[in-house]
Amino acid sequence: MSLPYNPAYPSIEDLRERARQRIPRFAFEYLDGGCNEDVNLVKNTSELRDVELKPYYLRNFEGSDLKTELFGHVYDAPFGIAPVGLQGLMWPGAPEILAKAAVANNIPFVLSTVTTASIERIGELTEGKFWYQLYHPANPALRDDLLDRAEAAGCKVLCVLCDVPSFGYRPRDIRNGLALPPKMTFQNILQILGRPNWALRTLLHGQPAFETMKQYMPKGLDMKQLGVYMNQTFSGRVNEERIKPIRDRWKGKLVLKGVATEEDADMAIRLGFDGIIVSNHGGRQLDAGQSSIHALEPIVQRCAGKTKIMFDSGVRSGPDVARALASGAEFTFLGRSFMYGVAALGAAGGEHTIAILKTQLKQVMDQICCHRPEDLKNHLV
Repeated sequence: MSLPYNPAYPSIEDLRERARQRIPRFAFEYLDGGCNEDVNLVKNTSELRDVELKPYYLRNFEGSDLKTELFGHVYDAPFGIAPVGLQGLMWPGAPEILAKAAVANNIPFVLSTVTTASIERIGELTEGKFWYQLYHPANPALRDDLLDRAEAAGCKVLCVLCDVPSFGYRPRDIRNGLALPPKMTFQNILQILGRPNWALRTLLHGQPAFETMKQYMPKGLDMKQLGVYMNQTFSGRVNEERIKPIRDRWKGKLVLKGVATEEDADMAIRLGFDGIIVSNHGGRQLDAGQSSIHALEPIVQRCAGKTKIMFDSGVRSGPDVARALASGAEFTFLGRSFMYGVAALGAAGGEHTIAILKTQLKQVMDQICCHRPEDLKNHLV
């Protein structure tokens, strides 16, 4: 098979291993880890991969087409780039690299409130073709200012995050004293010295910062202080009372991200959300929860046709995208896979990862004789 990308790294796992070798351990562990004992992190992918597809080899078949309509726009593939915090810590300019790759390949890019590029910068790079994930602030004035900035930057889809009512307990990050800029402990200095390419590029690019939030926050927070700040700033739990002013104010499409139960899905529909993303934050918040794929099935059965049902958490590859779509999701998002790509290959990482995923997904669909992504559900075992 002729592959449209670097043949030295033909899989996401290859990119992950290259990323591990290329960036400091504290950055890789932040990207790669979950919370507590990583139980749900592991379940997300392993239980998704229990999903099996049926091939129909004797069916008349003229080839597959990955194009997928979502919120009135036809994307070139049924997957997008999920929001990830601290992206510039893993690789300098990572959110900008991924935003440009997403626009060039006509897939959605979702900007996190706590990443290292500002709303305004991503709006400029994408000409407004981006989504924004809102960590719900406790202060309504801060909430409204973030919404106004997203609208002014041209954002078309707002994702309200509901699965971070508290700051996740992540032992690796605590041990590493994770902060922006990185805390200069002896251990972290040794890690940085062992990754001179990362260190040089970070120096040239400038220290990463929470660009969207930095105008509101104190400087030089360490991991403990950052946790306190995050809990204080984003302690407003998402509920009906807090959602209504967002729905009233936001003129674009509105999505609830982090849905894990039928009850929350029902409420999202009642409150006027245009879509939901079934997700458990990549296993980074609730280690005792169920995998996202197990949460998806009852939500699809109850809510299909009432709202757009999307999916993330545990998706790593093209076959994983196919599994999620076959299980009833209408669109999928991947976070770690794209960050592995950028950490491994720098500026080429976004395009490379998209090419892998498209090639893998198309191979699965051609193999099982499935013409369109929305038909994958007919191939579920």
